[in-house]
Amino acid sequence: MSISLKPFNTFGVPSSARNVIPVNSPEQLLEAWQQALRGDTPVLILGEGSNVLFTEDYDGIVILNRIMGITCSESDDAWHLHVGAGENWHGLVEYSLKQGMHGLENLALIPGCVGSSPIQNIGAYGVELKQVCEYVDCIELETGKITRLDAQQCRFGYRDSIFKHEYQDRYAITAVGLRLAKVWQPVLTYGDLVRLNSGDVTPQAVFDAVCHMRTSKLPDPKVYGNAGSFFKNPVIDAQCAAELLKAYPEAPHYPQTDGMIKLAAGWLIDQCELKGYRCGGAAVHRNQALVLVNEDNAVSEDVVDLARHVRQCVGQKFNVWLEPEVRFIGRTGEINAVEKIS
Repeated sequence: MSISLKPFNTFGVPSSARNVIPVNSPEQLLEAWQQALRGDTPVLILGEGSNVLFTEDYDGIVILNRIMGITCSESDDAWHLHVGAGENWHGLVEYSLKQGMHGLENLALIPGCVGSSPIQNIGAYGVELKQVCEYVDCIELETGKITRLDAQQCRFGYRDSIFKHEYQDRYAITAVGLRLAKVWQPVLTYGDLVRLNSGDVTPQAVFDAVCHMRTSKLPDPKVYGNAGSFFKNPVIDAQCAAELLKAYPEAPHYPQTDGMIKLAAGWLIDQCELKGYRCGGAAVHRNQALVLVNEDNAVSEDVVDLARHVRQCVGQKFNVWLEPEVRFIGRTGEINAVEKIS
């Protein structure tokens, strides 16, 4: 039996798996996982497929995490949300705003489900998940034991967490706990948000501005398949940044707390005049160079070739080597994306 994975990845590239199993509870997830292991079959847990590229047919079972539910409790200074891993992330942002709970508005319209958010430590417009994450509940797949990690134990980094390392193949995320402070501090440091007045801005105004920026610059996956930002914004040391800024003083750059400097990958790609560049059916988006799109029935090889070309162009021009943010899934599981496009 072979099931198409095209409906389950936002790139919309043709790929298939032996079977696709939706699950609605930790118990169902555990049973599906252990059933695959008993059959000595590779198994992959997938949310909404918004941050993956299947590089070939998957020779195993794909489990769709559809664990739902949102509950809320309250303390003196914060709201505490417990959110099922299968909930849609943007739906959660909208829900929290409607309930008068602020703090997620900068993260509006990030595709994917809640359970995927800690894996990447999702972030946008100056806010990262780690700033609002209180805990992550996960299930140990070998034993069925439920474990709760606090934010520090998750080892959040830039688009990184323990779930991409030691916990990658041993645990599955079932729920995420969020803490939203009642005293709201707007974050207006990126993009069009800098034009807003911090004195009278509202969470809804920030939400609206973020949604406008994202919809005006980013393609709708239903029209042009994509996985959002394809590359991470590179973080380089201060000396390398000083050399680059001497040659390109207009380059966007953001000092980090550890002394490193974050660059804008989209700007670097744009300077290589790659907007609209195509490999087969895949293209660099014409409005946002950081996004690679399935423009015309692309296959996975087209996307890989395009990513490789973009990385080479940026590396040769700036001596900055981009790394994919998107996870690459091969025949039996995740593969090293940097090696694939090097």
